[in-house]
Amino acid sequence: MVKVYKPGKVAIVLQGRQAGKKVVVIKQLDEGTKDRPYPHAIVAGIERYPRKVTRRMGQKKLATRSKVKPFIKVVNYSHLFPTRYQLELESLKGSVSADTFKEPSQREDAKKAIKKQLEERYVAGKNRWFFTALRVRSPCSFLLGVITHHCSLRLPVLILCLWTYDLLLL
Repeated sequence: MVKVYKPGKVAIVLQGRQAGKKVVVIKQLDEGTKDRPYPHAIVAGIERYPRKVTRRMGQKKLATRSKVKPFIKVVNYSHLFPTRYQLELESLKGSVSADTFKEPSQREDAKKAIKKQLEERYVAGKNRWFFTALRVRSPCSFLLGVITHHCSLRLPVLILCLWTYDLLLL
């Protein structure tokens, strides 16, 4: 079987609290362990992405908006979606291990180390795609886009379509 999840591979979490978040694989366990007899990976990701910054903002506001809130987690392979991207974070490999999850203080120390690494990377401007949330389009906005693109009589058709969409939701 081909090993898809190697250290540094970027993936998207599909299930659970962090569903839709980008993560980087720190350690993969293809055979599983005694505690977890299924293939899984230790991942680190961004729970709260940095906010948008502009040139007009001062240093203090820039510093607060550039903060990253990380998370570390053990995730089953079936709950991960691999991407083609890689993220090179050599120092993360040593900061998180299987023993990290046993004690809360070790977990907090690992999160702080990861936070420091990710913020340095964000401020340096490296891997900008990793620090942006996934774009998700709602069905309503998709419907509006299709209607306005294909119709010449936009307003009446738009009102009719929104009315039918509301009826579908009921």
